[in-house]
Amino acid sequence: MDGRRRQNSFVGRAYELTDETPVYVISVAAQLSGLHPQTLRQYDRLGLVSPDRTAGRGRRYSARDIELLRQVQQLSQAEGINLAGIKRIIELENQVGALQARVAELQSAVDGAAATMRQREAAVHASYRRDLVPYQEVQQTSALVVWRPKRPTE
Repeated sequence: MDGRRRQNSFVGRAYELTDETPVYVISVAAQLSGLHPQTLRQYDRLGLVSPDRTAGRGRRYSARDIELLRQVQQLSQAEGINLAGIKRIIELENQVGALQARVAELQSAVDGAAATMRQREAAVHASYRRDLVPYQEVQQTSALVVWRPKRPTE
């Protein structure tokens, strides 16, 4: 499952086969994950791993679902985390992934805006007249100047 485009020889048209493509029936998914099919059904009921469904309501697991099943098994058996804790961990990991995607999206927008700003700044600098006298800084002193209005002449 490397996400490459594959050719379906029976139909003669191309289709996408990715890690998200639901292709495994429950028995194959159970074998690949090392779990009993009833355990997969229980995980589905608890909302830990939610496979896609066919028109006949049969479960279809993707490669990502299989990896998630292995992760659930690892957390449960090796780490001793209960299923409620595992569900919370999965939810938080999904939330972190969504936030990372949002940050990347916003960073891309900021980079685009910065590039646009640099282009506009360059256009303004290019429009400067070159025959103008450059501004020279006036030396500052500590002298105090008092202004008094003229008095009306009487």
